[in-house]
Amino acid sequence: MSILIDKSTRLVVQGITGRDGSFHATQMLEYGTQVVAGVTPGKGGQSFEAGDGAKVPIFNTVDRAVRETGANASVIYVPPAFAAGAIMEAADAGVDLVVAITEGIPVQEMSRAYQFVQDRNARLLGPNCPGAISPGKAKVGIIPAQITAPGPVGVISRSGTLTYEAVVQLTEAGIGQSTCVGIGGDPIIGTNFIDCLDAFRNDPETEAIVMIGEIGGTDEQEAARWIRENLEIPVVGFIAGQTAPPGRTMGHAGAIISGSAGTAAEKMKAFEENGIAVAKRPADIVGLIQKGLGS
Repeated sequence: MSILIDKSTRLVVQGITGRDGSFHATQMLEYGTQVVAGVTPGKGGQSFEAGDGAKVPIFNTVDRAVRETGANASVIYVPPAFAAGAIMEAADAGVDLVVAITEGIPVQEMSRAYQFVQDRNARLLGPNCPGAISPGKAKVGIIPAQITAPGPVGVISRSGTLTYEAVVQLTEAGIGQSTCVGIGGDPIIGTNFIDCLDAFRNDPETEAIVMIGEIGGTDEQEAARWIRENLEIPVVGFIAGQTAPPGRTMGHAGAIISGSAGTAAEKMKAFEENGIAVAKRPADIVGLIQKGLGS
């Protein structure tokens, strides 16, 4: 099994005719994801043609795309000025999962979009995230498929590039993944660590989890407490930004230390206190996962 996406996912790509949207739509199609529609206002009635000859119908609105193709998920490659509106349009059209790749969406706009999505019982992944991939089943977003392999380890990360690094190391060690999820590093995101952990808890094929956090906020501490109380499978944790000075933004808008709670040291301490194996370096993740799996 997997979480969030699988072979039944029917995807609409918002911004499919743009540079990023067209490139990644092609990648997702080649991986086998059911990309059933694209949306670009003003280009409805046209088709997006991938390199292998596949043709994807383009619609002016997500609502029309969903009604005509049965799409149940959306991925957004829309410029920041329009991305919050695109998120709300997707949720309003009735898709179950909205994946927002876009970086740089204004916080005030995201606060409105977040509540809008919640009110419609949709799941938002992101924004400013690499999306998700369930190896051998579906890819939604920008995670490179060639670095993944099917297997028993779930991966959750606030950092896109560290997601890739962890997955590469796992795959090269012969350890596949059930689903890899990048939740994004912005101050306001939809799906958080606990949401993913709970989904992995209910996935019988996930036997261990890698959780990659970073400085700023207290999400990792809250997730650590949840793991102690609710999860029986082993978890390996890593915190990025261990050398970051207080008050400095490190990569993500949400990665700002404010007080002792947001530091890497406090997060790693919370991991250890709640039974999570702590990787001091990304290179330590494989060994700790092997130990957790008993291999």
